[in-house]
Amino acid sequence: MKTPPPPQSTTSLPRAPRDEAQTRMRKYFIMMSVRVVCFVLMVVITPYGWYTWVLAVGAIFLPYIAVVIANVAVSSTDNLAVAPERVLPASPTEMPVPTDTAGIIRLHETKAIAPEHRRDPTEATP
Repeated sequence: MKTPPPPQSTTSLPRAPRDEAQTRMRKYFIMMSVRVVCFVLMVVITPYGWYTWVLAVGAIFLPYIAVVIANVAVSSTDNLAVAPERVLPASPTEMPVPTDTAGIIRLHETKAIAPEHRRDPTEATP
């Protein structure tokens, strides 16, 4: 018989999709901002030289690099947490029994009364 898998630990779960998407968008936005700066500097700096070509290469190839970097998934092997089951005690400890019973209400159940012995509430009591 197969044993069921252990419950998933919250420390070993991957990042939330919303958080991962936000991180990817932030990386993409930063790379596109660098691209815009490269393009503006390429046009604005007037004595054209070797740096103009470097800025042009940055403005041309940064979109491809930004898409590749933004689409790289975060590695899930970074979270190597200890399972919480190893930290818990093997058996629960006994709870102390309170000696003061002044504020305790005890309920005791009785066996069900057979239908033929039940009293009809509309009948008059003798």
